[in-house]
Amino acid sequence: MDLPWEKGRFAMLAAAAKGRRLRFAVSCAATLLNVFFYFVSPQIIRVTIDSIIGLQAIEKPRALVALIDALGGVQALRDNLWICVTALVAAAVLTGVFNFLRRYYGLEISEHVAQNLRNQCYKHIQQLPWEWHVGSQTGDIIQRCTSDVDTIRNFIHNHFIELLRIIAVFAASLAVMFSMDVFMSLMSLALIPVILLFSFIYFKRIVVQFGKADEAEGDMQACTQENYTGVRVVRAFGRERFEVDRFKGKTQKYTDIWVGIGKMLGNFWGIGDAVTGLQLAIVVGAGVFRCAAGDLTPGTFFAFYTYCNMMIWPVRQLGRIISEFSKAAVSAGRIRDILSAKPERDPEDAVSPEIKGEIAFENVSFSYGGNTVLKNLSFTLKPGKTLAVLGATGSGKSSLVHLLSRLYDLPEGSGRITADGVDIRDISRAHLRKSVGLCLQEPFLFSKTIRENIAATRPDASLEDVRAAARTACIDEAITSFADGYDTIVGERGVTLSGGQKQRVAMARMLLAGTPIMVFDDSLSAVDTETDARIRAALKTRTKDAAVVIISHRTSTLMQADEILVLRDGEAKELGTHAELMALGGDYRKIFDLQGSVADELEEDA
Repeated sequence: MDLPWEKGRFAMLAAAAKGRRLRFAVSCAATLLNVFFYFVSPQIIRVTIDSIIGLQAIEKPRALVALIDALGGVQALRDNLWICVTALVAAAVLTGVFNFLRRYYGLEISEHVAQNLRNQCYKHIQQLPWEWHVGSQTGDIIQRCTSDVDTIRNFIHNHFIELLRIIAVFAASLAVMFSMDVFMSLMSLALIPVILLFSFIYFKRIVVQFGKADEAEGDMQACTQENYTGVRVVRAFGRERFEVDRFKGKTQKYTDIWVGIGKMLGNFWGIGDAVTGLQLAIVVGAGVFRCAAGDLTPGTFFAFYTYCNMMIWPVRQLGRIISEFSKAAVSAGRIRDILSAKPERDPEDAVSPEIKGEIAFENVSFSYGGNTVLKNLSFTLKPGKTLAVLGATGSGKSSLVHLLSRLYDLPEGSGRITADGVDIRDISRAHLRKSVGLCLQEPFLFSKTIRENIAATRPDASLEDVRAAARTACIDEAITSFADGYDTIVGERGVTLSGGQKQRVAMARMLLAGTPIMVFDDSLSAVDTETDARIRAALKTRTKDAAVVIISHRTSTLMQADEILVLRDGEAKELGTHAELMALGGDYRKIFDLQGSVADELEEDA
């Protein structure tokens, strides 16, 4: 079944307005009634001047003639001019009432649409594959979900219903004016085609510029987000001036685009004002000439001038609505780009088997955009056993983790990965990821308390359970030394903690989940060797029933594993116990000896 955003931007907005269609109908009805009473006022003034105060016979419109007859005729109104004044005031009041209703419901609808779009974007982003996130800038995503949504909200509230009003005013003006005088009506329309053509040409040009402005704003927000996130790196390497200059370049580009847009807007409004003034001058000139010739009454001339004003200014507003529509169309397209991105989907027959922790890679090969990172990799890991993975940067260690948790899916014909004998491509992603605990080298911590960060995988966990996991990760002592203990608020991304403390908090978070498969992806890199040894000793007891994968560059961390896998250029060059690989004398032995000699040299220097 096609989703609304797959059918187009309008279908996407219509779906977002679901549940508010009755309010939309009320807003449209209020708009039409507002236009009706808006047009009644000039007719009341025309009849009062020409036929109540003057002696001109009333012939049109017939509905007005019938109403005057029902009130007792023209003479009765001459004797009671207050009726005309009251009718004029009533028309003005009703115009205001219906104007309020159209704006109120327009606001309510626009806020509902904006809320739905934000929620839908946020929900959809949660379901998008890891590959999409890797290829997207955070600042640009935020800009699409906030500024672009606000642009659409503003258009719906201030301009969408206004477009209906413009059409109604234009149509009503034509109908009323042609019913009064054909020649004056044609004079009133003399330059309208010029205004409409000019607006259309302007729209074609401005929409391109608004697209560029949105992209420039996304780049600027991405630059800001990167700088604030990496503020410690910026300070550490003294790159403040470079970052300021880089941001200035982004803002200059953004400013130049908007200055160009402002110039286009200025030209449009300036030329449009001149054409509008010329149109009104034509009406006034023709009206004065015909009044002097006795072919037009003063009241009718006043009504024509009023209706021409009523008609021409909405047509002028059409240019503004076109420009706002241009921005809204660009924003809707950018939001649709997010919603149209294909989310992760499980097959209809996806299973959720009990996973005890047996992992098997069977002739697995994998590439990123033509760059092969794993080649014919095979190994098996049983529950309660530990597999250590060693390899140089780019050897495929992290790709192994990404495939195991299905952050990337293994293509057909590229081998097979199984969990307890079941191909992981047949397992529900949510179920699989609940069974695979990940602790990464660069952990992410939320701007919450330490307890909330650790309990993220088990929100209902007791404080004692949280502390037990923290003790295994050797971070409990450090946490309790803080003034607020486990209620200490960590800064954004955990910036108030050291690198080693963040890694250990993230490790405690994973351990609390108690998953049958645990992966430590170089997650002890910021921990000293003594603490590393204490954590590994504690992990033996905590993870005795789990299948554990430890990725590290430290042979001291890996040597006690049940098996050690050495990767080189995506291939399994060595696989065995520490003793077996030492006897083999290959890559593992060379790395072990090198790290040992370096450690000895450091001890001697100390």
